Amino acid sequence: MIPENRIPTHPGVVLLEEFLLPLGITQVELAKHLQVSVQRINEIVNGKRGITPATAWLLAEAFESTPEFWLNLQANRDLALNRPTNSRAPLKKAAGQA
Repeated sequence: MIPENRIPTHPGVVLLEEFLLPLGITQVELAKHLQVSVQRINEIVNGKRGITPATAWLLAEAFESTPEFWLNLQANRDLALNRPTNSRAPLKKAAGQA
């Protein structure tokens, strides 16, 4: 369920506050371990880049989590940021159709 009264936390904040800081790992160390650029990690941490499926797999392996965890964080944020301002009525079956 996506909260309606707030935007979900960016996955980069979760990465920093729930993984990097508690483990004492720097962005540079993570980038080196994942064999990606420091810029890529920094942009994620700073909310300038989202989590892609490829990045989700890398983070899942590094932190013994799942790629779904990382993608769900991203999807929930994306959905909240793109919530329509006007709603549509649901489609109904035409009368007489099975």
